[in-house]
Amino acid sequence: MPQPPIMGDIPAVRLSQVKPFSEVGCDYGGPFSLLRYRARGAKSCKAYICLFVCMATKALHLELVSDLSSETFLGALRRFISRRGRCNHIYSDCGTNFVGASRELINMLKSAAEQEQISWHFNPPSAPHFGGLWEAGIKSVKTHIKRVIGDQLLTYEEFYTLLVQIEAVLNSRPLCPQSSDPNDLSVLTPGHFLTLEPLNAPPEDIFPG
Repeated sequence: MPQPPIMGDIPAVRLSQVKPFSEVGCDYGGPFSLLRYRARGAKSCKAYICLFVCMATKALHLELVSDLSSETFLGALRRFISRRGRCNHIYSDCGTNFVGASRELINMLKSAAEQEQISWHFNPPSAPHFGGLWEAGIKSVKTHIKRVIGDQLLTYEEFYTLLVQIEAVLNSRPLCPQSSDPNDLSVLTPGHFLTLEPLNAPPEDIFPG
């Protein structure tokens, strides 16, 4: 009788007890067609999703970028760090924009001796299964976009607002129960590591009536 293959060990970075987004995976999704402005005869343009996923908590951060250049990615990386804090390690595939951004980032870090280092780790070539965490994140984001807008064209601001809302929904996904009580339906989500509650949860009434 054939034996099922033995599952490999989870990478140590997935089990590290660090603050959210200290260790992140990164990937791109798209292209998506957007309107330059909402008016009759308005031309469309392409845009891409830049996804950052926390390797420990599975929390997502989404940025909207206009192209696949290293300069554009570095801008998205600066916005990400400004909002989520500095990361220690970045994991990604071998995309040319990531390789170029890594080289430029290393040069900038070397020129500033007092600046903290950010280490970049690339997957082996032709091995997308090494990045299953961020590949699954891109798939989830695309699924929500398809279900919400279908083939409708949005402006840059409208699409970016949608991305932030999708980010909140995905950061409210259950990771595990908070207790072993079968009557307790509360679950742990990535949002708990960011704001101590699911990001799409309704506000609680803290003042007794």
